[in-house]
Amino acid sequence: MGSETERAMLENDGMRDERAGGVTPRAVLVAFALLILIAVGAFYVEIAWNKIYMFASGVPAMAPVVLLFVLTAVAGIPALRRAGLTRRELLTVYCITLVGGPLVSHGVLFWMIPKVIAYYYVARVQPLWETTFLPFVPASLAPTDPLAAEAFFQGHAQVPWQLWWAPLGSWGAFFFALFICTLCAVVLVQRQWITNERLTFPIAQIPLEMVRAPAGQGRSAAGRLPVAWVFWVGLGASLFVNFMNSLSNRVPAIPAIPLGPVAIIQWQKVGPWAGLGQIDLVLWPWMIAVAYLIPKELSFSAWFFWVVRLALTVAAVAAGHTPQRPEDWYESGFPAPYFQGGGAALALFIWVLWAARRHIRQVFRIAASHQSGRADDREPLTYRLALIGFLLSFGFMVYFCWAAGCRIVFGLVLIGMIVGYYVMWARLRAETGLGFLPFPLEVQNGLTSLVGTASLRPREVVTMISTRWAYFPGFGESSEVITGNVLESIKIADSARINSRRLTRALVAGLLLSLVVGVFVILVGCHTYGYFGLGMGGAYGWPSWQTRNDGGRIFEFLTNPAPPDTNAIAATVGGAAVAVLLGAMRLRFWWWPFHPIGYMAANCWGMHWYYMPFFLGWAFKSLVIRYGGLRLYRATVPLAIGLIVGDLVNQGIWSVVAVVTQGRV
Repeated sequence: MGSETERAMLENDGMRDERAGGVTPRAVLVAFALLILIAVGAFYVEIAWNKIYMFASGVPAMAPVVLLFVLTAVAGIPALRRAGLTRRELLTVYCITLVGGPLVSHGVLFWMIPKVIAYYYVARVQPLWETTFLPFVPASLAPTDPLAAEAFFQGHAQVPWQLWWAPLGSWGAFFFALFICTLCAVVLVQRQWITNERLTFPIAQIPLEMVRAPAGQGRSAAGRLPVAWVFWVGLGASLFVNFMNSLSNRVPAIPAIPLGPVAIIQWQKVGPWAGLGQIDLVLWPWMIAVAYLIPKELSFSAWFFWVVRLALTVAAVAAGHTPQRPEDWYESGFPAPYFQGGGAALALFIWVLWAARRHIRQVFRIAASHQSGRADDREPLTYRLALIGFLLSFGFMVYFCWAAGCRIVFGLVLIGMIVGYYVMWARLRAETGLGFLPFPLEVQNGLTSLVGTASLRPREVVTMISTRWAYFPGFGESSEVITGNVLESIKIADSARINSRRLTRALVAGLLLSLVVGVFVILVGCHTYGYFGLGMGGAYGWPSWQTRNDGGRIFEFLTNPAPPDTNAIAATVGGAAVAVLLGAMRLRFWWWPFHPIGYMAANCWGMHWYYMPFFLGWAFKSLVIRYGGLRLYRATVPLAIGLIVGDLVNQGIWSVVAVVTQGRV
């Protein structure tokens, strides 16, 4: 009798799950509760104590993956099977936390909120700022009261909410408009990428592979963790190695298993070999696993073009240039790799739009016809609504720039570059999983080098630097990661047959919840402990360094206006040309081994660390396919996913330790 009752209750749960398409009230409520937990946990573990560098942001994201792992493990306990979430509900929870979770992080709200008020705080020791650019800062972007700035950065004060309402309204509206704009852009093109081009979405495979529906029990059964033994081998190996290293960092007497970066060749300061710089060795299991999951020609191209870049630097020094490291040429002189990477990103963005031209025409045709609402009824939003949302939100952000004193054309270019980077990086993740790469060329550097600071008005310079939180640095730690998370959520919904329209509404609601909770947590935390009293606000945190010095950027641009940089223009055009050539050759010849995204990746910061994981991932995948074929490769994919999950679980364990010990361990 009891078993029949339990079976009937499970069937009722399954019917509710079927009607809601996985986006059930209990799944949404669980996700919202976890978003609040993530916001508080991220503030302490990542920002205040600086124990985990990326708590809920990053590619892949630690907190959403670990919470999904824990929820799925709990659902598999026999005594809790009745209350366990189904596979689709678990994936719904994952998607909502994936999109809303990154807000309380050092690269999003902790980077956005202090941005402008720092001008007034640092101006106390930089009196020339008072007359140079502070009069051009809109009063609606930050409290101008010196006491408010001191309370924010020094702490031990109550939040003066009456002074913050206007700035929070301005930046909150801009942030939400940026989210809606990129969400709508993704909705308009996602069908092309998911169905027509069949992109692999390597990072989205982690939750899809990690949560399984029990065989023969239907969709009403609680989700289960993988049964493949290779997954658990990968998870155990990665967890053990990373746990021992984390333990060694806290207890030096315990030996570590060095994974890098370890210098294997020191920088030779004289002679042509100075062009090599310092060669570091990195053996991060999670990155080797990502390189194993992506296409072989991509992983090969990434490390190959990095070697080519080193060879060119050595050749330049041998030809008579001043001996210096490759990074000394990143943004200046020739070959300026960052500008090459920026040119490649621009060319690839145009290429992506060109490849999707037929789909985009169809989208516009449906949006403008009576078919809207019927022909696109399975899309996350109707195409008409997505198109209107894109235009209105994009227009609002341009208006934001105009209201700050910028010319319309400047606002169009600035917002266009930001949105273009976001969409391009989401596409990059979908095809390659490389969303952890930084932007090769910062928007600010692109504008100041390609058009010159002499052609910009003072208010345009202020607006460009004040919105810098929106386009720096990439790495999966700034707000561009949210756009990629939205696209991956749509892919997960498509693969798991989750109702994408319901899910989209839940994603928007979850982000709004995270925005409200995150702003409250950041402001209260900063006024309690002081911005400079927080781990990420200290001297060695990059957000703190950037926040303190961005006013100096504005001062430099206004007092030393410069013309366009011809070397930067040449490098940008050259990078775009190389990317187009590589792409054309790849389309024409099936055997062509070089991928244009690999060329762009080689011109991003970080490849001096990533080259070895890319090489090993390429080598392992080549050997497996060569001697075992695709069948063996598919059998080893869970091993790679286990390596990634093991690394994230280790971070989750130490996050709990940090909370229990209040940041002491």
